[in-house]
Amino acid sequence: MTEENLVVCTKCGAINRLPPVVPKSSPYAAKFTLNILSASGSAALFAMLFSALMLRVPAGKVLAIIGGTARDLALSILTMAFVLALAYVMNYSGNTATLGLAFAATGALFPFFSAFLGWLGVFLTGSDTSANALFGNLQVVTANTLGLSPDLMAASNSSGGVMGKMISLQSISVDAAATGMAASEEARLFRFTLKHSLLLATVIGLVVAAYSYL
Repeated sequence: MTEENLVVCTKCGAINRLPPVVPKSSPYAAKFTLNILSASGSAALFAMLFSALMLRVPAGKVLAIIGGTARDLALSILTMAFVLALAYVMNYSGNTATLGLAFAATGALFPFFSAFLGWLGVFLTGSDTSANALFGNLQVVTANTLGLSPDLMAASNSSGGVMGKMISLQSISVDAAATGMAASEEARLFRFTLKHSLLLATVIGLVVAAYSYL
């Protein structure tokens, strides 16, 4: 990561992000918010408990179901924890921003590669929302610099990110666990979906390029 885009504060040890990665220089806070009540998983848990109560399912059977589900998803949960850790390391070391800036340096070809920037963001983070937060400003800044539509580039980031969802490690891990697929088959599933993901991301890139220049 170059000095222009990542600065380590010698006094406090914090990491600052600088333009064009962000609109203005600001600390990159290492913050993780655990919203238990608003999380989608909590809603599923409450729905399950309410259904068990309404259907008068014995408490022992409910606990057995919860235990079995936790056992089936143990490797998936571990995978997601490792991927989140990797994402944090890549973000705070500057690797993710460097990859984004490399795409932004493609110049006239940027409308095509902007979709792959979103694709890369979702592959790394597992979330289109996180990818937009990660690369959204970079897309807009690059678009303004190249005289392109910022709205189009932001939309390209989001659309390309959707194509990366199918190969995010979190999605593959959960899908394999939910369908009872053997752990050894996860790599095969990744190879199968990778072809479709790259093809669809390429189509999005071509559509964005057509909108930009045609």
